[in-house]
Amino acid sequence: MTTTTCPSFVDLRAFADGAVAGADPFGADALPLALRGGPVAIAAHALQPGGGRATSDAGDTFAIVARGGVALTIAGVSHTLAEGDALVIAPGQAFDWTSPDGATLITMRYTGGMGGDGAAVRIDTATTRAPSGAPLAELLIGPTPQCHNHTQFLSTDGEFMVGVWDSSPYHRRAMPYRHFELMYLVDGSVTFVDEAGRAGTFAKGDIFLVEQHAQCSWESREDVTKIFAIYRPKA
Repeated sequence: MTTTTCPSFVDLRAFADGAVAGADPFGADALPLALRGGPVAIAAHALQPGGGRATSDAGDTFAIVARGGVALTIAGVSHTLAEGDALVIAPGQAFDWTSPDGATLITMRYTGGMGGDGAAVRIDTATTRAPSGAPLAELLIGPTPQCHNHTQFLSTDGEFMVGVWDSSPYHRRAMPYRHFELMYLVDGSVTFVDEAGRAGTFAKGDIFLVEQHAQCSWESREDVTKIFAIYRPKA
């Protein structure tokens, strides 16, 4: 990933490199990301080789493996996760983790989430996706793309969603983001330019955040597939 210093986009892989492994990676030893506000918390968790037990905080928590591998046992179900694998953990859910060689996870927590039955929702990048809406015609520079989406998790209030999205190439003018969006690029690349003219290009395997109230364009010159975790207020 290449980018200039840009407050609108956060390279979460680079951010996660600052996390230090400790005895409480999902608590006191987690590295929080400073945000501009809103009911969202982002953190990096460096796991030392071994294992432990933890409890998720209040709110629905999206977790993705940035480096290494880890097994999480949640509500009696074991989930073996490699780099790029992701799931959603319910609020206050106790879980066990094991990582023979150590790992780094990135989490995005919607603090307003109420959770469901306690079961984790594993994000499947191979899921069948349905056609979804394209960017507004007045924002597009060039042809309208073909987009597809499958939302695999939705909070009880409908404001936090996680799933998989794909699109053919397109170029969109700058627009204000009403939402926070964490993205993991499964395939393709995309370039953003914000209101200050700062540019950031993200490619396959990158994990990044666009903050709420950022204003930026989008340009992808190849097909893109991404995992998304979005907080978007209804009002």
